[in-house]
Amino acid sequence: MWRGLLTAILLAGCVQLPPSPQDIQAKKFESVPGKAVIYLVRNDPDISRLAAPVKLDDAIMGTTYAGTYFRWEVAPGRHRISGYASDNGEITLATEAGKIYFVRQIVVNPRVAHSVFHTTDEDSGRRIVLRSGLIESH
Repeated sequence: MWRGLLTAILLAGCVQLPPSPQDIQAKKFESVPGKAVIYLVRNDPDISRLAAPVKLDDAIMGTTYAGTYFRWEVAPGRHRISGYASDNGEITLATEAGKIYFVRQIVVNPRVAHSVFHTTDEDSGRRIVLRSGLIESH
């Protein structure tokens, strides 16, 4: 009996949770009038499994993990995405209203979070986002 209960508990830990309503909405890839939309996505598998805190402009937005993404609606103009603390990776985007941008983050060091950011084409960006989970910004 205990063996069956233990097996059920272990298997329950492997069940994937359904996507949140925000994740479902974000995966519609809709533009926003008067705003630019930026998706920051981290592929799974990634070179590293480490957590990687990120900033948008000067605000700490949260932490990425392999297989996660952020969706940010921003005013048109220049925006800087960067690592935080010891992670000195960064990219600056010049955004336009009504457009969607995909930035891929790769954490290249398996021991210390160090990110490389680069823009990616819409098809590749969408594919990675569709198999990733949304992170709610702080």
